[in-house]
Amino acid sequence: MAEPAAAARSHAAAGPAGLKRRRIAVGSTEQYEETTCRLGKGAFGTVVKARHRDTGRIVAIKRLGAAHGGPGAALREARFLEEAANPFVVGFHGVVRAAGTMDLRLVMDFVGPSLHDVLRQLPRGSPPLPEATVRAAMWQLLTAAKKMHTGRIVHRDIKPQNILVGEGHNVVKICDFGLAMSTDERPPYQPAGTLWYMAPEMLLEKPDYDTQVDIWSLGCVMAELIDSGRPLFQGSHDQGQLNAIFQVLGAPDDSTWPWLSSTVVMPPQLADMQRENQLRELFPETKLSEEGFEVLSGLLTYNPDKRLTAAAALEHPWFAKIDALELPNKVEALSPLPKRRRIHHIHAVCVT
Repeated sequence: MAEPAAAARSHAAAGPAGLKRRRIAVGSTEQYEETTCRLGKGAFGTVVKARHRDTGRIVAIKRLGAAHGGPGAALREARFLEEAANPFVVGFHGVVRAAGTMDLRLVMDFVGPSLHDVLRQLPRGSPPLPEATVRAAMWQLLTAAKKMHTGRIVHRDIKPQNILVGEGHNVVKICDFGLAMSTDERPPYQPAGTLWYMAPEMLLEKPDYDTQVDIWSLGCVMAELIDSGRPLFQGSHDQGQLNAIFQVLGAPDDSTWPWLSSTVVMPPQLADMQRENQLRELFPETKLSEEGFEVLSGLLTYNPDKRLTAAAALEHPWFAKIDALELPNKVEALSPLPKRRRIHHIHAVCVT
């Protein structure tokens, strides 16, 4: 699946409502020695490895040039990183400016590979990850989401590529807040994110979606963890993605999602689809216990009002006992999978 050329992000003007107004100190890139090691490159920036000249600390620096939103985008993302700070979000060290320019860069902890890379490096034909491993990873991710959502921050692009795995493979951290928004900003909100992980309300362009879109994405991540890296829903466009979701969860109706039937005119080929939920057939008890399945199905619930919140999910009995996270550490070269499609919208950025 080819990634479309047109990809952009949604930005507020100077500073998003809901974030604490605080002055962000801006250092200089001369404090760091950047290496030629590129840690990642996306539609809106490049992340490189660097070393702090005085302390020797190894960090990751995200470059955001004018084409990626410029200084306003960098400062916006910096505020979200500060507000979302917790042990399961990538650590943020500050903003630096390239000498003689307005080019701002974000300095963050150097953590390790993405969860996407770790899962793709599993040997072919390897057994599913132990349920205790899935539970520990999801506890960490939901803990991060709870902190974000308490602060009314919506990440909008949670996926394995935006989850980093720390040294020792015993911690996961959410990164890349470039598409984050605050629910204190007034709707309508534009669709934003990566197609395979987008919640159905976002795919259907519900204008006032909320933090629950992140919960859906986390449900997709949980399914991928259980299935050792196989994405659950793989569409090639919006309608195809909805079709992929309906084939697994059944087409929603008045009883499962009243908003849908009262607001959206469903295409006939989708409206006439089967309505039986097939999720348990894909994740039988040999893969996932009854309590674990309750969490998975709660995260992947159509109606956002009935979908588990991060706080409620963490109270589920499945999380009563959390083992140490031990993700696989073996690295083997595998053929790359298709790139995931990102859908974003461009808005003007005002820098004052």
